[in-house]
Amino acid sequence: MSELRQIAFYGKGGIGKSTTSQNTLAALAEMGQRILIVGCDPKADSTRLILHAKNQDTILHLAAAAGSVEDLEIEDVMKVGYRDIRCVESGGPEPGVGCAGRGVITSINFLEENGAYEGRDYVSYDVLGDVVCGGFAMPIRENKAQEIYIVMSGEMMAMYAANNISKGILKYANSGGVRLGGLICNERQTDRELELAEALAAKLGTTLIHFVPRDNVVQHAELRRMTVIEYAPESKQAEEYRSLARKIHANKGNGVIPTPITMDDLEDLLMQFGIMKREDESLVGKTAGEAVLCA
Repeated sequence: MSELRQIAFYGKGGIGKSTTSQNTLAALAEMGQRILIVGCDPKADSTRLILHAKNQDTILHLAAAAGSVEDLEIEDVMKVGYRDIRCVESGGPEPGVGCAGRGVITSINFLEENGAYEGRDYVSYDVLGDVVCGGFAMPIRENKAQEIYIVMSGEMMAMYAANNISKGILKYANSGGVRLGGLICNERQTDRELELAEALAAKLGTTLIHFVPRDNVVQHAELRRMTVIEYAPESKQAEEYRSLARKIHANKGNGVIPTPITMDDLEDLLMQFGIMKREDESLVGKTAGEAVLCA
């Protein structure tokens, strides 16, 4: 049997991480890979395109209804979707109450103890945004996910998040086997986006695994709660996701310990590509009217 690969998709909220991950995993399933998705986002939307469902009952919700997680069976929490992809959502507390990371920790422990990983080629964790919360860093911290793929774009805050996630990987890389597999740029059609993504990857000591072009077929598929792979299998966009899947599949053992940069370095990078203008210190603190008088 092939060795289990545990991968995780991280990225800034709203960057298209869950859409990218589900399409990539659907493409891997097309290739004959046996997949388990563990949704680690409290929104519980990491499996909706695979299951064609608005949302899936989460481990935390079901555990609360049953009394405790020990009262659950694996069949209660696991659903099977497109191409036999197994799907689990960890869930989280009510908004404003408790730590959302608790669901991640509870879920992974429950799944491991109940044999959910057996017979799978890939376990994929879809993780919310940044890693400032220890719970969301759990797949990294506890040496669960071995390969981290960061979904980003040419927008400054998406790059900032990618750099912060790299800091989280660096923190735990020496105590475990976690590595940065690479960056995935989900196109936002910003200025010089491909070049900027490649430059950031180089700064972090990694590679840009794939540049996913923007296409409205993604939205059309999502409205039907489907991946592009299933909704429009002959489309150019489906081929982009298949290409990304092939690259990840071939990337085994090529992860790196990242080299995060400072905020100043990130701003310098944006300036280098003409996205930001260099600050004129003589204008700092002056109003628009004063700046005109100084010009």
